[in-house]
Amino acid sequence: MKSYKIALIKGDGIGPEIIDEAVKVLDAVASCFDFHFTYEEVLMGGCAYDITGDPLPQETITTALNSDAVLFGAIGGEKWDNLPREKRPESGLLRFRKELGVYANLRPAVVYDELINASSLKPEVVKGVDLMVVRELIGGIYFGEPKGRDENKGWNTMVYTREEIVRIAHQAFKIAMERSKRVCSIDKANVLDVSQLWREVVEEVAKEYPEVELSHMYVDNAAMQLIRDPKQFDVMLTGNIFGDILSDEASMLSGSIGLLPSASVGAKIGVYEPIHGSAPDIAGQGIANPIATISSASMMLRYALGEIAAADKIDAAIKRALSEGYRTKDLAQYDAKEVCSTSEMGSIIANYSAKCKH
Repeated sequence: MKSYKIALIKGDGIGPEIIDEAVKVLDAVASCFDFHFTYEEVLMGGCAYDITGDPLPQETITTALNSDAVLFGAIGGEKWDNLPREKRPESGLLRFRKELGVYANLRPAVVYDELINASSLKPEVVKGVDLMVVRELIGGIYFGEPKGRDENKGWNTMVYTREEIVRIAHQAFKIAMERSKRVCSIDKANVLDVSQLWREVVEEVAKEYPEVELSHMYVDNAAMQLIRDPKQFDVMLTGNIFGDILSDEASMLSGSIGLLPSASVGAKIGVYEPIHGSAPDIAGQGIANPIATISSASMMLRYALGEIAAADKIDAAIKRALSEGYRTKDLAQYDAKEVCSTSEMGSIIANYSAKCKH
């Protein structure tokens, strides 16, 4: 029997609750296939700072790099907002991504038919939306040098090298080959030198994927088009700061940030996590929506472990739970037949995932 080693980072706030449900579902689906998981829990975020004085202990990096994949909850909260920048949970997360070399952030945005009324947009606009944002994650303005501030001025530098653009572009085109074979590259090439290089390199990489249709769009127009006609997009390729903004915008097409997963992948390892935050205001109340984290576990099976059938089974279990009217509190107003706790929703999806006819 195959065994996969998974590093678990539960983090802060609702992180432990949602990770527990994802593990429940993973173990359930593994019972139907010829593999099992071993888990090693490590610390990152505010909880890590409280225990070790460091939001990212070296042990966490070492364990992650020695695992087959990382399943991550969420970090941060007001409790740690007044710490020095280098001690804050978010600084630990940025350093974690850099240390692991996870350069590609994959954020799907899928609108479930069962929750089409949850979106603030008209049903005819969002019905059938299924897109993937491919965001470069460890370059660009968040990491560029020089950066700094004084009393009257702050400055950051947006930098991309040819190598960084090439590798993220390949990631986007490979994903597009498995989807509808369309890539829209998002930049600001009309005013930014770095975006001009980005566009040139993406066009060079595109020549290696003649089956994929490549288009370009300025980021301000892309933000508008995501609301006007989101179904025009298949794979959206973009840099760090533009992707940060656009992927959060895309997430709201579904109506709830509690539904959508993400993956951060590189040459060595992948980190799989919901796109939402730690929500400390509802932590411990059993009302957090675990679906985004469970979907992240499905992405882990698909992209890190190659267990496609198991990933499909979890995705089908989520759709079945929603189609049968099970909702957590955040979605209770949308055709709910039964409002579930975090644990109850996890158990329902786990039970469907454990049905072994496949």
